[in-house]
Order: sequence, then structure tokens, then C-alpha cells
Amino acid sequence: MKVVSIVGARPQLVKLAPMSAAFGVTGHRHVIVHTGQHYDAALSDVFFSGLDIPAPDVHLGIGSGSHGAQTGACLSALDPVLAAERPDWVLVYGDTNSTLAGALSAVKQHLPVAHLEAGLRSFNRRMPEEHNRVLTDHAADLLLAPTQEAVRHLAAEGLSERTILAGDVMVDVCLRMRDDVLAGRVAVPPLPGVPTAGEPYLLATLHRAENTDDPKRLALLVDALADLPLPVVLAVHPRLATRADEHGVKLERGAIRVSPPLPYAGLVAAVLGGTAVVTDSGGLQKEAYLLGRPCTTLRTETEWPETLASGWNVLVGDPGELGAAGWAATATRPAPAGDRAQPYGDGQAARRVVEALEQRAAGRVPVSA
Repeated sequence: MKVVSIVGARPQLVKLAPMSAAFGVTGHRHVIVHTGQHYDAALSDVFFSGLDIPAPDVHLGIGSGSHGAQTGACLSALDPVLAAERPDWVLVYGDTNSTLAGALSAVKQHLPVAHLEAGLRSFNRRMPEEHNRVLTDHAADLLLAPTQEAVRHLAAEGLSERTILAGDVMVDVCLRMRDDVLAGRVAVPPLPGVPTAGEPYLLATLHRAENTDDPKRLALLVDALADLPLPVVLAVHPRLATRADEHGVKLERGAIRVSPPLPYAGLVAAVLGGTAVVTDSGGLQKEAYLLGRPCTTLRTETEWPETLASGWNVLVGDPGELGAAGWAATATRPAPAGDRAQPYGDGQAARRVVEALEQRAAGRVPVSA
């Protein structure tokens, strides 16, 4: 069986790591195509080296652009690659422009498409990621849902026959990296701006278009982070750096200590070392949950509603509406008491995905987790 994995952005590279390892212990041919949607080395190269992923077989070097231009460029570049490979499966990951372009290129060439992390819904149609998720799910032949909630969403859209519950591959890699970090098996770069070992701090990221493109909203969110009573290590995505510079928003002030983007081991270590997380990232919401740190999400919705249970994750669309004291109390709140549920699986999702692809390719109905 030949499988082509199409990736292009940091979250997809994290998901690729356990899939690459799972394919590596089989006799299947696994071809990695990197679109280059994230071309910054801090969002791409370090994930291949840090997560032991083989170098891409094909690198398209697409780069940045508007959503339409980037999706179109990916689609145009992928067509000849898939035509030459003619795989048994095209495996697309998550919700980026590369995801949608990969699905479209494959289905136009009558190649079977499997969507990893299918069925997530924020129900916010202003998010480009939401368009990518819905369109990819309706184009794909096999929908690999990470959670029961995702299965329900797909059923509501009439897609049950294509759906299996595979579990979440992010659990596979996050828990493995957690164990490696805690055991000292991986090198972790020091965090800037946290001078004393053991000093409490928050880890923050901010990158979504709805939070960075509007100068007033970006300034509001940065002001809110700067006013918090604990040091805030802000891992600065290139999009945030560009927009802050364009809008004249100074990032390093007040409580904020600016950090470059973190490799995955560094990210996991930063979450574990901190007291809480503030983010607009879908992936980091879930990683905070898996690693046992409370998260405050700077959005009005989440694709991962399971993280909201017992207050592990709290949605804050506008910190100003909480008032200074309410915002500080929310962002710095302690972890909830009691055990966390395990809605995302047991860390064996990548193996189940490979088995599902094998079974469907052989004409058998895959078995859900």
C-alpha cells in the first residue's frame, strides 16, 4: 500500500510524527509531501528534526499569500505530484489550506482521500479553518474522527458511512514527548524572560487572523496579556510579529516576555513548567488539557469542547468585558481539582489509522476505536 501524506503547517507536522512512526514499522510506502505553507524554519524544519520525521520526499515551497492564492498554488503544485505517485491513499491532516488543496487535487484525479482529524467544528463560518474542515470532510472517502463529538458532527451532516472513530494522534505524540521531557531524554531550550528556576509564569500564543489583523483587537489582547500579574512568555508566531509591526503594537512590555516559536519539545516543556496557558490555538488548547494545565482561549468558540469540562479550558472573547480583576483571576486560575477525562483516546490512534487504511483498501469495513 502506498500512502501520500500532505502537510504544510506546524500542527500538521506534529500529527505527521506518530503517523510516520506507525507507517515505519510496516511494509507500506509512505511518501511525505510538504507544501511549504509554513516556510519559516522555526515552524517547519525544527519539527522534522525534533520529532524524528524523515525529510519530505517532495517540498513544494509554496510560501505565504492570501487564502485563495495559497490554496490555488498548493492545488496547482500538487496535481502533478499525485498524478505521478498514484497512491492507494492521499492522507490529509487537520484544517489548513494545504489540507483542502490536497483533498481537491486527489478527488479530481479519482484518488482515495482520508482526512485525519475529521469532524471538528467551531461553527464559526468566519474562520477559514472551518471552511477547510467542512469542505475536506465532504470530499473525502474516509473520515478519521478523533472524538465521539466529531463522530456526531459528521453524522449530522450525513457522513456516517465514511466515518470511523480513530482517536486523536496528537495524544500519541504529546504524551510521548511529555515522558521524554520529564525524563530528560530531550534537549529543551531555555525560555527567555523567566530568570528564576521555578518562577510561576504563563505560556501564551496568539496568531489567528481574527485576533491579529484588526489593529484595535490586537492591541486590546496584547494589553490584556501585559497587565497580568505573572510573567507571560509569549511565543511569537511570524504572523503575530508581522501584524504587530504593521500596526505599531509593541509586544515586549509589562508582563510579556517575548520568545521565538518553540520546537515541540520546548513547547511541551514550557507548558509543563508554567502554571497555565493563554492561546487562540486549537492544538495548544488540547495540549494544555493533556498536560494538565488550565487554558484560557482568546476566542468565543472551540473545536475541542471536551476541554471545557470542569473548567480546564475557558473561552474569553474579550478580556476587557471581565474587568482587570476578572481577567487576571481567569487567566491565572489554578488547575481544577479531580481527574481529567480521556476523551481523546489512549495514545494508539496512529496505529488504528494505518489499520483503517489497510482494511478499507482491502475492501473491509474499518473497526472504530
